[in-house]
Amino acid sequence: MEILLRSHSGLRWLVLAAIVGAIVKSAMSLSSGKAYDSLDNKLSLFALIFSHLQLVLGLVLYMGRGWVSIILDDPSTAMKESGIRFWAVEHIFGMVVAIALITIGRIASKKAATDQAKFKKVLFYFSIGLLIILATIPWPFLPSGAGRGWF
Repeated sequence: MEILLRSHSGLRWLVLAAIVGAIVKSAMSLSSGKAYDSLDNKLSLFALIFSHLQLVLGLVLYMGRGWVSIILDDPSTAMKESGIRFWAVEHIFGMVVAIALITIGRIASKKAATDQAKFKKVLFYFSIGLLIILATIPWPFLPSGAGRGWF
């Protein structure tokens, strides 16, 4: 489990870099009127792949750490305790929603008819997904409990 946890924690930086890269490249290309090229496609693809890999690792950790049984055994207490609520509900929910948005953005950009529409789809969906991810990451530099439970 420790290897999975460290992998999950480290992979967050690749996920963030790929998402930010796709957003920045889309914004720059949209404002300059450039064509949607293979780099744009690869950036959104890597953001999708890394975020899905991160989700799989997270789900394995979620099941392996027993969060489901904690919620089912005593839902009232689980929801009252901010630390338990963060890990058992808010973190997983936020990440699933964010990755769903990134997936929708990738699919929508692939189906868009024009280059400008492709950039707009990536920019919109990836940006909302990124905001949700940033809000539900357990940042190690924040004091215990700070920055958790933003939802």
